[in-house]
Amino acid sequence: MTDIRRTILWVIFGFSLVLLWDQWQLYNGNKATFFPKPEVAATASAPAAAASANGVPATSAAVTATPGQVPTSAPAALAAPREKIEVETDVLKLSFDSEGGSLVRTEFTRHRDFVDSNKNMVLLDQSSSRVYMAQTGLIGGDFPTHKAPMSFSGERSLKDGQNELNLRFESAEMNGVKLVKTYTLKRGSYVIDVKHEVVNNGQSSVSPQLYMQLVRDGNKPEGESSFYSTFTGPAIYTDAKKYNKVDFEDIEKNKAEIDKTSTNGYVAMVQHYFASAWLLADGVPRENFVRKVDTNLYAVGMITPVADLAPGQSKTVSNQLYSGPQEEKVLEALTPGLDLVKDYGWLAMLSKPLYWLLDQLHSVLQNWGWSIVALVLLLKIGFYWLNAKAYSSMAKMKAINPRIMEMRERLKNNPQQMQQEMMKIYREEKVNPMGGCFPIMIQIPVFIALYWVLLSSVEMRNAPWIGWIHDLSAPDPFFILPLVMTSTTLLQTALNPAPPDPMQAKLMWLMPLIFSVMFFFFPAGLVLYWITNNILSIAQQWMINTRMGVPPQFNLPKFK
Repeated sequence: MTDIRRTILWVIFGFSLVLLWDQWQLYNGNKATFFPKPEVAATASAPAAAASANGVPATSAAVTATPGQVPTSAPAALAAPREKIEVETDVLKLSFDSEGGSLVRTEFTRHRDFVDSNKNMVLLDQSSSRVYMAQTGLIGGDFPTHKAPMSFSGERSLKDGQNELNLRFESAEMNGVKLVKTYTLKRGSYVIDVKHEVVNNGQSSVSPQLYMQLVRDGNKPEGESSFYSTFTGPAIYTDAKKYNKVDFEDIEKNKAEIDKTSTNGYVAMVQHYFASAWLLADGVPRENFVRKVDTNLYAVGMITPVADLAPGQSKTVSNQLYSGPQEEKVLEALTPGLDLVKDYGWLAMLSKPLYWLLDQLHSVLQNWGWSIVALVLLLKIGFYWLNAKAYSSMAKMKAINPRIMEMRERLKNNPQQMQQEMMKIYREEKVNPMGGCFPIMIQIPVFIALYWVLLSSVEMRNAPWIGWIHDLSAPDPFFILPLVMTSTTLLQTALNPAPPDPMQAKLMWLMPLIFSVMFFFFPAGLVLYWITNNILSIAQQWMINTRMGVPPQFNLPKFK
């Protein structure tokens, strides 16, 4: 009976891992489990793609959009010289386009590129290989949009001793309405304060609406692993529907379901480790939207009314733009729910306290690698009695294993009597064949949650541990950690009681080998966590076996 149960448990465990893996890939927008085919890159040139990005071709007649819609054509504008304004702070290098005063490039000086570690990480970009921009403008009439020429004034670099940098973009009047955008950059911050001042210099009242949008192509980030996938795409948060990720494919098929109107929340564009988001103050009404704007180009944004402006009146709408790493504490402080762009999946209620504990350990140890080791050690201490119960059950099973093997050989031609004798032995020895499984299964959600923490935390990027490990978010360049992990997994398997059935014995050895292959391509931090867990489990199992008078022995596989 125990053989059948053990087989069932192994099959369920293995099948669950496969299903979890497959659903994880699908959940994050991957079409294939391994080596997904990349989407076709946007073929339009960057300026052309930018021009059509949920806004407007470069030349067109007057706007005919109704309120609540981002325009699909632009007002005619006077010709003006177009330039890129390069701005730099202590953590950011930014590029603004004088056409619309749009933010078209963000480079992070404290984070390295996924593919080339000698380069800085670039998130927003306007190039032949990537289109990803933050745009704003006015609708509801012949008003300045993100295609309107604007004049720039302000300093272009943050000086020593200076804490703020103000950038001003001012449009010409259109239908008597002028739009002035003021970006405020702060030292050490990825948050950009944005003020939109709308001035009515015309002869009649106007009721413009302000739109803020993030426009991005549908390609996965360069350098993302084919062996694990994370979500890339738009996200909208409101108090009513909470955090809602939207697949590019759902936008393509008009199947996206979002909270279209709200007075709170944010819109964001998310990818592994980094995010961009437009934030409005709570209580300000807004209309949320996602849409396809061109071939392989998508937008997420919000529209908010400015005010009814009589001639000579003006109104300022203040909001924020975040474009940076998914640092949980920073995101939590900005606005409710923004920390959810750091996606822990369905185990967030376990992952968040684990991240908090990991962060506390790092504040003491000052090394993320050793913090991972310390966290796993604390978890093993917390689960000590559960593990002790499981390993005690395994030790009892190992002690009676010779008796079971003899009985199986003696009754191999009488399966029914074999099962009866086996259950009799279990009763006599007071052994529960399932006793070693349930205590371990209870812990599985916690260690899966920790897996998500290590996979999602941007702090692991470029974080060294020891020696050859210079980046805990990247695979071990020499495959030393995966080899150690495989060895410890096999050692742990060897210490477990050998199943009497040869097929089960083979399965017990093949499954760890099969799943170990994936760890050769996993981030070093994840492999380190698994190695630590294995070593501590082996030590505890060895200690309990010795204490119970069952000398540890290695049950090597027999594949003949």
